[in-house]
Amino acid sequence: MMASARRKWIGLALLCAVQFMVVLDIAIVNVALPSIQTDLGFSQENLQWVISAYALFFGGFLLLGGRAADLLGRRRLFLAGIVLFTAASLVSGLAWSEEALIGARALQGLGAAIISPAALAILMTTFAEGRDRNTALGAWGAVGAFGAVAGVLLGGVLTDLLSWECIFYVNVPVGIAALALTPFLIAESRDTTAKSFDIPGAVLVTSGLVVLVYAITQANDYGWSSVETIGLFTAAAALIGSFLVWESRAKDPLMPFSIFRLRTLVGANIAGLILGTAMFGMFLMLTLYMQQVLGYSPLRTGVAYLAVAGTAIFWSALAAQLVTRIGVKPVLVVGMATMTAGLVYFTQVSVGGSYLTDLLPGFLLIGVGLGFSFVPISIAALAGVQNHEAGLASGLINTSQQIGGALGIAALSAIATSTTSDAVSTGTAVNLALTDGFQAAFIVGAAVAFVGVLVALFVVDRRDLVQESSEGELAPVFDQAA
Repeated sequence: MMASARRKWIGLALLCAVQFMVVLDIAIVNVALPSIQTDLGFSQENLQWVISAYALFFGGFLLLGGRAADLLGRRRLFLAGIVLFTAASLVSGLAWSEEALIGARALQGLGAAIISPAALAILMTTFAEGRDRNTALGAWGAVGAFGAVAGVLLGGVLTDLLSWECIFYVNVPVGIAALALTPFLIAESRDTTAKSFDIPGAVLVTSGLVVLVYAITQANDYGWSSVETIGLFTAAAALIGSFLVWESRAKDPLMPFSIFRLRTLVGANIAGLILGTAMFGMFLMLTLYMQQVLGYSPLRTGVAYLAVAGTAIFWSALAAQLVTRIGVKPVLVVGMATMTAGLVYFTQVSVGGSYLTDLLPGFLLIGVGLGFSFVPISIAALAGVQNHEAGLASGLINTSQQIGGALGIAALSAIATSTTSDAVSTGTAVNLALTDGFQAAFIVGAAVAFVGVLVALFVVDRRDLVQESSEGELAPVFDQAA
């Protein structure tokens, strides 16, 4: 029994390490883009596809990946995703042209879309709901919070000290180790009640999500009110609408609507969408501000994020304990409120700003916000979900966060760019114009994050997630992990 329990927690460490690798690659390329552009001769309009290709396939295939894991076997899909992600990482590092790198990044995103929901479903079916699962999901949430910041930090360090290729090569040994260890640490599981795979539903939802993410990532280039953008959003709405109609009639649907009976799951997915929107857009704006206005090198930019990365780990661990003590709702309220406060603080960034006055206080607030948001959202997204729907619920929350991230990057970039262009056209100096653009983006980001506070207050149900010990008293979540 002791050996089995120990293997369960070692397996959790493996799942978290692989998820960290996946989350890392969302942001790790940001500070390396100028170096990639120089070495591979990227045109300015195609450079964004180094990020967008990953987001497009990651966000578009998550729901399909989650349900496929339920039906075909979660460990099997987890291993397949690792093989694809690791191979695509190697090809990304060896890329000889912009087409080769964009294609490899797309395959990385597809591998990530298979890995993430399968890993989270394995976690859910391994740990019983309550303190053990909260401990595991606390670790998972900490990986999400830390990985999002560590990507920018590590990208700057590797690019400056070694080369941009190393931001991809670093995944290869992790992937190989995971492939070797998974058969010994992870048990196979699947949904044995499903008799068939909903192919029409899979095609409709995947096509709809891919078109939606494509529309979001391209809206800045086409223009948000352009015929192309409106046409893409209309096509995405039509495909997703057709998917919903089909699912209501399918005998064995890809996404049973019964899963939305869980109010806290619905609230967690809305909060995850909002968190992704505010967070990914914010990190891109901060990175550009430090490099374009303050003149930071990639290395200095990466090191600047240490204040967020280091504190997010501590706050994530504390959040995991508090969720079991007082429930998910108050923790999430604090997290989204602190995230909002951090974004409000960044609205005062200045042309001659310094790290201590313009950035550090906001970074410390964001560290609290990430830890106190990722952990309760991860737990709430799986609260009350039956084991046979674990992959579906995992795919849903990952999809919410990725769609939010793509929307945040596109929307905040559009706001910053248009504000800067307007300022330059009136004769404002470039540095001042850039700063005006970033300030405008942070204002919108803060407004979006505040909506997350309202969702936490009025949608998430506190009663769903307060766990009690056998003695009837609230117990610390980490007691079971010792």
